[in-house]
Amino acid sequence: MDNKLTHFDNSGNARMVDVSEKNKTERVAIAVSRIKVSKETLELIRLGKIGKGDVLGVARVAGIMASKQTSNLIPMCHPLMISSCNIDFEINDKECCIEIKSTVKIVDKTGVEMEALTAATVAALTIYDMCKAVDKRMVIEGTHLLKKTGGKSGEFNFHEKTL
Repeated sequence: MDNKLTHFDNSGNARMVDVSEKNKTERVAIAVSRIKVSKETLELIRLGKIGKGDVLGVARVAGIMASKQTSNLIPMCHPLMISSCNIDFEINDKECCIEIKSTVKIVDKTGVEMEALTAATVAALTIYDMCKAVDKRMVIEGTHLLKKTGGKSGEFNFHEKTL
């Protein structure tokens, strides 16, 4: 694995990586995040009784929109034509949280890890925003890349041990 930092030139100045010589390949990135909420908030979300509306529906749209805006938020990200972005939620009653999974796909010269991470994070932030009137103690945690495929660096799976 090449550990050379490619976002800096020989003088140490920040730069966008040149991907013009790379081949387009199918790339998929899956990221997760979770938001811990009170039992009461979780029930209000489930019943659709949060005053701002359909929390998970709005958070899903926000996550999708965020994936498409990543290059406007993260300075060295390339603008990408995303092929697909899905946001899935799992309500975990035992841990009083909502688990968020974003899956972003593309056929291009660079990966979509940052887009998947941004999507999951913004979905969590949207849940926070929509529920903060009833629960200011919510905690967003555990945001990370779960899996990625495609590209020169190959496959990554968070749950597989590396040497």
